[in-house]
Amino acid sequence: MCSICFLAKKQKCRESQTAKTVRDKMTTAALTAGLERIPDQLGYLVISEDGVLASAGELENDEQTAAVMMQMVRTASRFKLPGSAEPPFKRISVTLEDFVYMVTVSGQKVFVVKRQNNQQEPIST
Repeated sequence: MCSICFLAKKQKCRESQTAKTVRDKMTTAALTAGLERIPDQLGYLVISEDGVLASAGELENDEQTAAVMMQMVRTASRFKLPGSAEPPFKRISVTLEDFVYMVTVSGQKVFVVKRQNNQQEPIST
């Protein structure tokens, strides 16, 4: 309900759906603002327990990757150290030959970024 209808104590508000849509778009933009600027980023997912909140690039609408990453986070979250209030991890990295998935949990959201793997082989002498 918008503030005008709330103050007037109206039960039905025509602006409510529009206000909710604008609020949702602003929230999504705030979630993804930093993700767009990550160097070598190939795509990203923003996930909650309810599902994918935002996605782009190679991970756009990738429900399967989202499900796998959420399962990894759930599994890793079970490994808490006794007496520790800290989460068991800050970031999970899944390194493959050509790319890396970087997974970070913040609040109730899981941020997954797929980046180009620019790892160079060690120089042998």
